[in-house]
Amino acid sequence: MNHATSSNWCSVSRFASVAAAAATLLLAGSAQAAAPGITASSGGASTFNLNAAPGYSSQPDGVFVYSWGYGCQTVNGATYAPAQFASPVGFCPSMQLPGPTLIVTEKVAFTVTLRNSLPAAAGNTSILFPGATVTTSGGVAGLLTAEAAPGNTVTYTVTYSTPGTHQYYSGTQPDLQIEMGLFGAVVVKPTTSYANAATTPNCRAMPWPGREDFRLATSAYDNPQSCYDREYLVQWSEMDPKIHKQVEDQLALIASCASGGQFSCPTSLNVVTEPYHPNYFLINGRSMPDNMDANYAPNYPNQPYNGNPHMHPGELILVRYIGQGHWQHPFHEHGNHVRILGRDGNLLVSQTNVNLLAGRMEFNTDTTPGQADEGIFYWSGKGLGWDIFGHTAGNTGNPTCTPDVNGYYTTASGATLPAYNAAGVMTGGSANYYEWCADHNVPLEANPVGQVGGGGPMTLPDPLIVTNGLWYNGTPYLGPDAVLRSRGPTPLPPGGALQNPPPESGIAFMWHSHNEREITTNDVFPGGMLMMMLVDPYVWNIDETL
Repeated sequence: MNHATSSNWCSVSRFASVAAAAATLLLAGSAQAAAPGITASSGGASTFNLNAAPGYSSQPDGVFVYSWGYGCQTVNGATYAPAQFASPVGFCPSMQLPGPTLIVTEKVAFTVTLRNSLPAAAGNTSILFPGATVTTSGGVAGLLTAEAAPGNTVTYTVTYSTPGTHQYYSGTQPDLQIEMGLFGAVVVKPTTSYANAATTPNCRAMPWPGREDFRLATSAYDNPQSCYDREYLVQWSEMDPKIHKQVEDQLALIASCASGGQFSCPTSLNVVTEPYHPNYFLINGRSMPDNMDANYAPNYPNQPYNGNPHMHPGELILVRYIGQGHWQHPFHEHGNHVRILGRDGNLLVSQTNVNLLAGRMEFNTDTTPGQADEGIFYWSGKGLGWDIFGHTAGNTGNPTCTPDVNGYYTTASGATLPAYNAAGVMTGGSANYYEWCADHNVPLEANPVGQVGGGGPMTLPDPLIVTNGLWYNGTPYLGPDAVLRSRGPTPLPPGGALQNPPPESGIAFMWHSHNEREITTNDVFPGGMLMMMLVDPYVWNIDETL
């Protein structure tokens, strides 16, 4: 895996230091991302027992910020989804940020019982489910919905009429309670399944032999055009630590005052939330580089979800975006535009033909507070003008690349789907599946270091120059052959050939906010809303539970 290749070479040089700094965390344990959450037993209505409680969120600058969040009560009937995230890695603490992702099905009612375990001085709390039909029981009347008083519960019965991505968040003092971390996501699955790749356009035969299926469904909506191969949930938020410090200090004062037996003590919070100046910018509750560690990494006990998507060339990646904070965030995905599928549970289709998608291709997927989108990201290497796998005509074992009618090497033109054993090692199939055959054997490097064939338009940095970063393996190519062939002539090999599992050596694209302050952590670059899309070769089986 390396960062040298992008459809925008300027972006590579600009963010090279970020990639090098993040590489160790990306590769340690081969951290992956997915859309993990909790769901009920199959076939029945879901019951989720959530708990609003205090805790601390961890930031890359070493600061622990006092926060609130929804977590699971001790007794919870929900199970993990995907199933591979169950014990021993899966957990649902009493407070997490963002709250547990609730995975439900369209038109099937589910219940959420909320317990208020916040400090008594925080007052009541509640949950809103925008876009759903909701009835309540118990609790006390609030401005927007029924609320749970301190130490008590309220129950919501919720039904979504359409599939899609939604959010939930506090409906009580939202300027304070959402800022403190009381928000989460709901993924509503469609009732229709489109799993037969032979008969349904755009749907793949997933899972492939020996390969786990980490999707929550085969399509985002009840429409075969919304099929996808992998999915990732991205929740955007920001944090003003001064507000959190006010809450922490006032709670300490209230507790100290009461224990001291003074005549008049405050009993409730009086927190000033404006002007608003956030210093932390979060993806799924974490900032870069923390968001590149694994899901459920133990060093983030209250922030279980990461942001580190992976894919193979040609796969359709469903990205679920939710704006959870106060601000709009202009997010840019390097490598390709993103085609928007739907918004707030509404699939975007043609006015004259519901089978034709009508979502725009977006350079920035701007994330608006209170809004949820789905988009499809796709990358194949088509049109780059060089062989992304580093094949050369003189290589021993040079693979075949016979184009199908679309120009790719697929089952339609004689390729076979990759197969993997239980250890994730490729045991059969075409390692260059979905290669763009017009560029097969076309070199990139004009003056290569090592044995990668020359003659191309680019001169890449010498991998033996330390300033490139120890993880840089000297080639932008996918797969182990290119990595091992690009070793330099001196005894010091490129770090990537040692530190990376050679089969995983792929291409990394920066995905980040286009508001430059938002890619800092407490005003220090790099950090904040930045993550990597890793395009791995097919010889590397992407295991989302690692």
